Amino acid sequence: MTVIKQEDLIQSVADALQYISYYHPTDFIKSLTAAYEKEQSEAARDAIAQLLINSRMCAEGHRPICQDTGIVTVFLKIGMNVQWDAIMTVEEMCNEGVRRAYNHPDNKLRASILADPAGARKNTKDNTPAVINIQLVKGDSVDVIVAAKGGGSEAKSKFAMLNPSDSIVEWVLKTVPTMGAGWCPPGMLGIGIGGTAEKAMLLAKESLMDPIDIQELIERGAKTRAEELRIELYKKVNALGIGAQGLGGLTTVLDVKVRDYPTHAANLPIAMIPNCAATRHAHFHLDGTGPAHLEPPSLEDWPKLTYDPKNARRVNLDTVTREEVATWKPGEVLLLNGKLLTGRDAAHKRMTDMLNKGEKLPVNFTNRFIYYVGPVDPVRDEVVGPAGPTTATRMDKFTRQMLEQTGLLGMVGKAERGPVAIEAIRDNKAVYLMAVGGAAYLVSKAIKSSKTIAFADLGMEAIYEFDVKDMPVTVAVDVNGTSVHQTGPAEWKEKIAELVTIS
Repeated sequence: MTVIKQEDLIQSVADALQYISYYHPTDFIKSLTAAYEKEQSEAARDAIAQLLINSRMCAEGHRPICQDTGIVTVFLKIGMNVQWDAIMTVEEMCNEGVRRAYNHPDNKLRASILADPAGARKNTKDNTPAVINIQLVKGDSVDVIVAAKGGGSEAKSKFAMLNPSDSIVEWVLKTVPTMGAGWCPPGMLGIGIGGTAEKAMLLAKESLMDPIDIQELIERGAKTRAEELRIELYKKVNALGIGAQGLGGLTTVLDVKVRDYPTHAANLPIAMIPNCAATRHAHFHLDGTGPAHLEPPSLEDWPKLTYDPKNARRVNLDTVTREEVATWKPGEVLLLNGKLLTGRDAAHKRMTDMLNKGEKLPVNFTNRFIYYVGPVDPVRDEVVGPAGPTTATRMDKFTRQMLEQTGLLGMVGKAERGPVAIEAIRDNKAVYLMAVGGAAYLVSKAIKSSKTIAFADLGMEAIYEFDVKDMPVTVAVDVNGTSVHQTGPAEWKEKIAELVTIS
């Protein structure tokens, strides 16, 4: 009989969470590198380059790949012959590991978990509790998968109860474009089919823990219906032309995973969960000999790239005018310099409540830019931790009021804007700029100073003022309301169709 000590599970979970915060799985890096090498869309290629450079920087510097260090999911397969030397429950041990990892002094991770989700939404401060799935199996050891899932990609999870005669492929191809780019493609799609509603969702999430192997599958050929679906969906989803960060391009997904389970004759449950460009998971095994050890990957697995955007326009945020902003073209790369304000969900809600009451805001936004971000706390000599953009569409409902009542000139965020925000941007001759989601550490290196200037009680959601130097962004919505997240995918869907026809 194997005896697993309490401390061994706690420390193994903590070590795994630290590990995945700065190491991408090497299969992901190799697949992303292959996508970069074949990409023909300049905008998408630029975005993938930033992702790869950021990933290598994180592997070298041991800092988070993304500022959203995720909600933790733990999958445990516990052998029925295992005995625990513990006073905690398995869930308590896992949560203690999360607590230890997220408060590590050398690499503190962002606490994003809010208790009382339908009420006070109060931050638990240590990213607990995790979502824990336990399965009892034969054997005398414990297999563990630890994952950290960002809120942007998790928000795009989809579920449907199809009729048995409905087409799964049609549902996927209809649904993926509705997900926008907030899940930070290129990534993976996990698809669960069958069982009950909750079983389908669990199958989809579990499938994302599998290694990327679609090219090997295509080469050897499908042997099951699930494998046939993987190949068909991989090709057809990429043919949509959505591309990296939704900018239009050849690669939207690096792999599609499918798991199925027997279901009721009247039902066809299907779940689809995307994994973003900050794919983070680790697998380890406990056999009673001590905590798990995860071998660091070789830096030789990462391509050696440098980021040098050609023909980028430098912008001085301290002197920029509406006349200058009106000359910016959709898809143009800018390098931002000067003072940049920040603010996301909680700050926008508080500001609009103040405006509705006729109260004066604590910050003057006239002709300023706001960055939708919730940074990681700094460590050592950092002025700010990893500080990549959050999903901009969550601020859409605040956009018109902010533009019209504060004098705000522009916004920086991740992914597309919805029709309500685009209309407000056009009406106010403002602009929306897109930073690459999943390149948080790279972005943070452009931030030379940071100070909290309002709503300090909101923690990472407070309003900061950053002093930035050559922070790379793309003009995503210009003053005329032209959105590259609409024009780019449409253009590349046509180009891909032409390439398929020619071949």
